[in-house]
Amino acid sequence: MPVESPKILTEVQLKTLIASQQGELDAVLMYNALAKTVKDPGDAETFRRLAAEEGGHAAVFKALTQQVLKPKKTKAILLPLIYRLLGKKRVYPIIAQGEYDAVKKYEPVAAQFPEVESVKNDEQRHGDTVLSLLE
Repeated sequence: MPVESPKILTEVQLKTLIASQQGELDAVLMYNALAKTVKDPGDAETFRRLAAEEGGHAAVFKALTQQVLKPKKTKAILLPLIYRLLGKKRVYPIIAQGEYDAVKKYEPVAAQFPEVESVKNDEQRHGDTVLSLLE
């Protein structure tokens, strides 16, 4: 959801929003890397869709921060490696928990910035989606 005009942010708000933006950008790389790694084509398609949605979330935060950030590759390297070592039954719950942790992190942010509410709701759905791949 586009922001009409940049808001004046406190230093704490800006740091929180930048960290959120960074997390979303990193998730794009992670989900795309997982899509290339997983064995199940349905899982791969789901991860590509989630990557696209995380990109949209990053755009919401970018509109608030007015900052251009670069994604970090750490999760995009580690999660596929862990997937290869441990398999989806161990890795998917870790990924889902990361999404649920984002929901908690975004609660106070959404209270201050209503445009983040849909992002928070999507993160809950993402966690549920990743866990549903285990069924």
